[in-house]
Parts: sequence; C-alpha cells; structure tokens
Amino acid sequence: MALASLPARKPSLPIDYLAKRDLEFRQETIYFIVVDRFFDGDPANSAGPNPALYDPERRDWNRYWGGDLQGIIDKLDYLQGLGVTALWLTPLFEQVEKLAYDKHAAIHGYWTQDFKRLNRRYIGVDEDPSLKNRAETTFDRLVAAMHARGMKLVLDIVCNHSSPTAEGTKGLLFDDGRLVADFNDDPEHWYHHYGELKDWRDEWQIKNCELAGLASFNENNVKYRNYIKSAIKLWLDRGVDALRIDTVKHMPAWFWQEFISDMLTHRPDVFIFGEWIYNHPTDGQSAAFANQAGMSLLDFGLCMALRQAIGKSDAAGFVLVNDVLSLDSHYDNASELVTFIENHDMHRFLSLNPDPKALGLALIVLLTTRGIPCLYYGSEQELNNSTHADDGLPWGNNDPYNRPMMESWDEQKPLYKLIAALTELRRLNPAVALGSQHCHHVAVDTYAYSRRYRDYRCFVAVNKAGAPVTLENIQTDLPGGVASCYISGQEITINDDGLATLVIEPQSAVVLSLHNAPPVAGRAVVRVQVNGIATQPGQVVVVTGDCPELGNWDVSRAFPLEYINSNCWFGEIAFNETAGGRVAYKYALREQMADGDLVPQRENVICRRRVLPASGLTKWRDHWGARS
Repeated sequence: MALASLPARKPSLPIDYLAKRDLEFRQETIYFIVVDRFFDGDPANSAGPNPALYDPERRDWNRYWGGDLQGIIDKLDYLQGLGVTALWLTPLFEQVEKLAYDKHAAIHGYWTQDFKRLNRRYIGVDEDPSLKNRAETTFDRLVAAMHARGMKLVLDIVCNHSSPTAEGTKGLLFDDGRLVADFNDDPEHWYHHYGELKDWRDEWQIKNCELAGLASFNENNVKYRNYIKSAIKLWLDRGVDALRIDTVKHMPAWFWQEFISDMLTHRPDVFIFGEWIYNHPTDGQSAAFANQAGMSLLDFGLCMALRQAIGKSDAAGFVLVNDVLSLDSHYDNASELVTFIENHDMHRFLSLNPDPKALGLALIVLLTTRGIPCLYYGSEQELNNSTHADDGLPWGNNDPYNRPMMESWDEQKPLYKLIAALTELRRLNPAVALGSQHCHHVAVDTYAYSRRYRDYRCFVAVNKAGAPVTLENIQTDLPGGVASCYISGQEITINDDGLATLVIEPQSAVVLSLHNAPPVAGRAVVRVQVNGIATQPGQVVVVTGDCPELGNWDVSRAFPLEYINSNCWFGEIAFNETAGGRVAYKYALREQMADGDLVPQRENVICRRRVLPASGLTKWRDHWGARS
C-alpha cells in the first residue's frame, strides 16, 4: 500500500490528558435517584409514547408517575444544599413501552430496548432521543447544570440483559432505531438460550442463564460487545462522569476486563462501580472480582452489617460493622467501595426501624466511615411507605413499595441538616474520604473509631442505646485541647492521651474533627496507591525514584506513604521540579531495626516509568512486586 493511500489517523489525546488518567472519586458523596419517582418538572412528557403505562393518580406502583430530568434540574439547588456532589440516576435508555409480567412497566429503567436513545419520558416531547444527534436535550441541560456546580453524573447501565417477555415480544434490541436482535428470532446468537437460573450454587448457570425471565446477552458474540461498548461511549461523550453497572456477577470477568479497558481508553477519568449482589469480604470470588475486574463494587457487606446492627437491633450490634471493616485488606481499594444503607432493591431503612433517630445514626456512620457514601433519594426527608408492610406478600415494603414519590423538600428537616453538616465535613477533612480507619471501642450499642490522613483527624463515637453511655479511657487520635462536636456543638476537653470519660447521649453521636492542615500543593500532585504488600507494624512503604521529589534513589530520602490497611498504602506527592517530565520509580519497605539501622527492602521488579502532567492531579495505582 502506498503511503499516500493510508487512512488518516485520528488525533491522539494530549499527553497531559493521558497523564491525568484515573482521577479521584473518593471525595464524592452520591445521591441515588429513581428518576420516575423524584419530581415531575415537565408534565407534557409524562404520558410518554404509550399513555397506558402512565398513572397520573400515582396509585399503581408498577406504572410511571411522571418524574423526569427537568424535575432533577429544578431541584439542583436542594441537592447542592444537601451537600451531594454526584447524582446516580436509574437507567436513562429507551425502555420497552409494553407491560411485562402481566402488569409491570419498566419504570426502573432496566428493560432496555435501545441503548443509544434516551427514554422519551424523561426529555422534552419535541426533543430527539438519539444520542447520535447532537441537538441539545433536557439531558444535556442537566449535565451542563450539574457540571457548572461541580457535580458529577453517574449513569446506571446494564450489560447482562435487555427485556423480559412483554405483550408477546422478548429481547427486542435496537441500534438507534434499527432492529438488530430479537430473542425469539436469534440466528446470530445475540442471546443465551439456556432457560432461567435455578441453582444459585452453579457458577455456569449464574453466568449463562436468565434472571427472572430477562433476555440474557451472549457476551461471546463480538457484535453484541461492539454494540454495547459503542453505546456507552456515546453517553460518555455527552458528559457522563461515572458508570454504575448492574448484575456484574452474571457475566464473566474477561468480559468486564475488556469492557472496562475500552471505557478507560475512551475516557481515562471515568469512575466505574458495579453491583455484585450481597458481596462480602469473606466471599473470595467477589473480593477477587473487585481486585481484578477494573471496577469498584457496591459494598453490600457493610450495608447489611449496618442494617442488622442499627435497623434490626441485632444482638451482635456494632461488632457486625467492625468485623466487616476489619477485613478491608481483602480489597485493593476498600476506600473506593460505594457504601450505602438502603437502595431500590431492598426495604427502606425506616421499614426496618421506623425511628428517624436510628436512620440518623446509620447515616452518621455511613458518612464518616471509609468508602464513597451513597444516599438513597428521600432518606433526608424520612421518605417511606409502610402501606404494604402487612399485606401478606413475602417482600412487604420491598420493590416496588421502596420507590415512593418524593413528597417533601424541607431543608429544615433534621436529617437534611445532619447530612448537610456531614457532607461538609467530608469536604473539609480529607481523613474522612482518604484516610485509614482505626477502631478504639466496639460493643453491642456503642462504637468509636478515628480516621487518619497526614495531619488530619476525625473521631466518631456512636451510641444507639436508649440511655446515656459513658466510655472510659478512649483514644481519639486528636491532640489535647478543647474540641467542638461537629453535630451538636458540645465542647469536649481532650487530654494528650485521649478521653478519660466520654458521655454519649441516647441515640446520638459525637464527631470531632481536626482539619486545619494545609492541602498538598505543587505544580503537579500525584496520588500514589500501592497494594499487595501485607505490611507488618513498624514497616513503612516509600516511593523511591530518579527525581528530587522521590529522593534520587536514596531510600532514606524517599517519599513515605500513609498506612490505609496492611494491603494498601497511599499518599500525595507534590512534583514541582519534575512536573511535565518523566520519572522512573519503585517501592521499598523501610523498617527500623533494634540497633537503629534503617534496612530497606526494595521491590524485585524493573522500575516503573510514568509521564507526569505539567499541572493538576493524577493517580498512580500499582501492585507490589508487579509491573504497573
């Protein structure tokens, strides 16, 4: 082939953009919205393409009630006042406009028929739903309004399945309006045809059979893989900042590794987390997935522990919560797990325990413990519907009754004000989002812990009992002096060795914060994380390299990282002299011996090489002893 006939290459991404890949999401606070049940900002679109699926009286829980994207735009002031920085929205794709399972409409968004089009019920009636059409829609106005406020949009996606049988059809799939697959007529094998999943202990069935009659995609078909990847890239191009992925345990790891790789190549800064239902750190399979698939997970282990301890008053109490957190070293990125106490697939917390004070305590732990907290819409307004608690159905207040219409927007509500205070604390104190967590006391009704990062500290003590509790000789990790509780304003005198006594009122908490240290500043700041070390007390992980900021290969002058857990060390390195250049580096363990000698243990690996951005923030993720 002559050189002149070679196809033109697409412009490459700027080196600075590539250097800034994998930016931070841990300092976000997520608010999860079931779009149809939040707010109707545009009544003209409520009837949708099939008016029979819309219930204007809002009595049929399985039909649309009118919430839309304009409704979210209208409430951005309210959400920003709450302190949330990211909105996770139920899927926005075009849905099957038919009834399935005899009476259900796809109000939840998980029965997609076209991944490249917007759900017309959520945008203006005269707007083009095609993502390939660059004309502005309500979706684009939402993204622009959120980004102007520094907020991020999380798109909920499902790659495992399309739709169930709905009025005689099943698994009809369109590519921007063009039919490409039909479960009932599938010569190109876009779908698996192995029947419903019956044995949850059978790994093959979990990966290949149908969930509740949903048409399950055949990931071995490269046409399907190209379709789904090209579709999600369209959404990223329209401004989506993060992806939440449904039912990840029902597709093989190799598919996710390929999919995630393509998404990160297309948008290196996108954050991705998945739903592995009821994952737990003791479940080796889900923990391995979190470490190897390229995405984080929703933290069901911590969620269920909090629901049992506070929502159901389990006899083990806070011991259940601490037991889960004590296993954080099973994950490479425990601090990036997305934490929650309720969602659209389980009873609302107030259905477990109707006392708003109990919900408040759960929210305090959620917003001050490790992980990226996710609030379920309406929690701040005590939103709950108990109509069906005793209707004889095994699920009671569960789906769909855990998805009531948002009714109140009272910014003086106690839980609204509590959440607003704690989200402010997360913004002010990096220890809450980035630091290590240390238990100082745990019992059935009481729990005390601290968060540490650099010179930042946060101490939390919780009492869920109905009477005051006095804790004695409690370490706080805070310096001696007078500290003010971030929630109540109560002044507490701390000795250099902690608190001789601490009285915690019934169903309340004490939150103390030290956050007046300066942030890390430099032309370029790199957040460095290394896993797979299994460090012991007395050991410190350092970064040594060929530049002044890393000690010019002198391990005694290398940059020390912060302990997060025995499998994770983290730190922020300011690069000034080397910003915009190239660096070579590796990790080493420093350990102080009894005779005072500093004995370094270096990784047995060829040095890593990175390009630094000229300015701004980037993150390096590495695994001890393995090439990055």
